[in-house]
Amino acid sequence: MTNQMFCFQCEQTAGCKGCTGKAGVCGKSAAVANAQDDLTRALIGMALNLKGQRPSAEQRRLMLEGMFTTVTNVSFHEENIVALRQQIQALGGEHAACAPSGEPLRLWSQDEDIRSLKSLILFGLRGMAAYAYHAQVLGYTDDEVSDFFFEGLQSVGDVDANMESLLPVVLKVGEVNLKCMALLDKANTETYGTPQPVTLDLRVEKGPFIVVTGHDLKDLELLLEQSKDKGVNIYTHGEMLPAHAYPKLKAYPHLKGNFGTAWQNQQKEFADLPAPILFTTNCLMPPKESYADRVFTTEVVDFPNTLHIGEDKDFSAVIEKALELGGYAEDKEFTGINGGKQISTGFGHGVILSLADKVVDAVKSGQLKHFFLVGGCDGGKVGRNYYTEFVKQTPADSIVLTLACGKYRFNDLDLGTVAGLPRLLDMGQCNDAYGAIQVAVALAGAFGCGVNELPLSFVLSWYEQKAVCILLTLLYLGIKNIRLGPSLPAFVSPNVLNFLVENYGIAPISTPEQDLADLLK
Repeated sequence: MTNQMFCFQCEQTAGCKGCTGKAGVCGKSAAVANAQDDLTRALIGMALNLKGQRPSAEQRRLMLEGMFTTVTNVSFHEENIVALRQQIQALGGEHAACAPSGEPLRLWSQDEDIRSLKSLILFGLRGMAAYAYHAQVLGYTDDEVSDFFFEGLQSVGDVDANMESLLPVVLKVGEVNLKCMALLDKANTETYGTPQPVTLDLRVEKGPFIVVTGHDLKDLELLLEQSKDKGVNIYTHGEMLPAHAYPKLKAYPHLKGNFGTAWQNQQKEFADLPAPILFTTNCLMPPKESYADRVFTTEVVDFPNTLHIGEDKDFSAVIEKALELGGYAEDKEFTGINGGKQISTGFGHGVILSLADKVVDAVKSGQLKHFFLVGGCDGGKVGRNYYTEFVKQTPADSIVLTLACGKYRFNDLDLGTVAGLPRLLDMGQCNDAYGAIQVAVALAGAFGCGVNELPLSFVLSWYEQKAVCILLTLLYLGIKNIRLGPSLPAFVSPNVLNFLVENYGIAPISTPEQDLADLLK
């Protein structure tokens, strides 16, 4: 296997061009990167071999697991990635054009425009696979969504594909992802109830506790059930914060609060943590020696030499580790990035739409003049403080909707209220972009206009592939004039970027002052 790699699927890719050499910015080695490329070859091969046929239930399962495994900051375990690829090959993943080679995908060296469109399809499918996986865990599936992973990869593997044939597939990824996010929204709300607003103090109580990070609500539920009456408290982290808003999960009295901020700060925040950390999904960074013995993973998240919780979902080792470490001796106060001591969440589309009449009246009376959706992934690259400053400078007669982990840049700010409504409304996890879309569509209906005619601006941050599929959904819906940052995707070629600019008005972020002035014209 070569000791060289190529990867440019995340926002932090080296030099905004691509990670090469022996390791990527995310921490994965060339061996892991190439094992992921071989896994992708097997998935494409399975899709090509099934052209014109329906995949079996096992092939669908392996497709989701394989695609999710290749999302940034999910799996760093080469041996297990290879084993998964071998399972896929045994079920139809052998194809002459997709033989494993231990080298980067040939796709990365194709014509830049073809490579760009195929990358949008591939990375969008990877992001969508995460959402479909979470829905499947809760027992919710959709044949159209499941089968489209195969259809999409057939386009990626088509050696005769051109821009004219690939562009419709790019937009179809967005269309199917909308259905996938709707499926996950249904799964979450029917299983755990409609989210309700909740405000949390950023305090960790004395005594044993466990920190749970990621997106998988089912894993959190199982841990809560297994740890009740054990003298162990549970704190969410990162994208797990919105779990506090779901009535069934909130009913557990030992689900106490939220620890820390977004994923990129974990190596600092976990360094002296007297508690175990359970990773249910991305974003996992290579653990530092100072806390590696406290890291537990489950599902597709995997890192060598950490304890992995298997399909039996027996979290007793995590609970025992919490009791062993003991937690803090006294209650410990923490703050958000901006020094705030409280954060709120739970303003999903169910809550906001229940206030639709109030919102419409506030707009018509002139009390509420603009909506901003400021959300997406956070990350470690310099320049992401743009989003903090942007939100701080939004007018007092505006509302800021937010979602995903990018909100930690500003979710501890007190923006006050407008027309009796909080000015900062956290709608949930990244997949709750579906809810934001429902709110936008409902407002457009109430005012008898299109979404692009609303006083609504999208200011998005991106890092990994789930952000890609959400962006493609917005493009499928015809949403225009999106601001995207902190940098544009390295895999988008100049010609494809020009197409997006000319047809959708996508623009990179500039400065908060300039972008606010432009968006409020």
